[in-house]
Amino acid sequence: MRILLTVVAMSVLLLSGCAATKHWSATGGSRSDAVVRLSYEYGMFEVPQVDEQEAILIAGSRCKIWGYSGAEAFGGVIRVCNMYDSYGGCTGWLVTKDFQCTGTGS
Repeated sequence: MRILLTVVAMSVLLLSGCAATKHWSATGGSRSDAVVRLSYEYGMFEVPQVDEQEAILIAGSRCKIWGYSGAEAFGGVIRVCNMYDSYGGCTGWLVTKDFQCTGTGS
């Protein structure tokens, strides 16, 4: 009985996922539209932990290169499946968020 409880407890821990720190990276955007696109990926058993301040800093840095003064998030995030298992289930996701450059570009 004790072994069964241990196996069940281990299974619950495994299936519940574990926190995983994810870092934003620039994946697109448009200088003329003053938009920067940032993304990160995570797997099926991961619970992504992201730093929104990191995202603002990365987007703001890109915007400053383009001559703008900073960036701010607009809209929500878009989450799409980017990895499927052999049964058609999703095992990995790509999360993308757009940021609008602020100020007047040069």
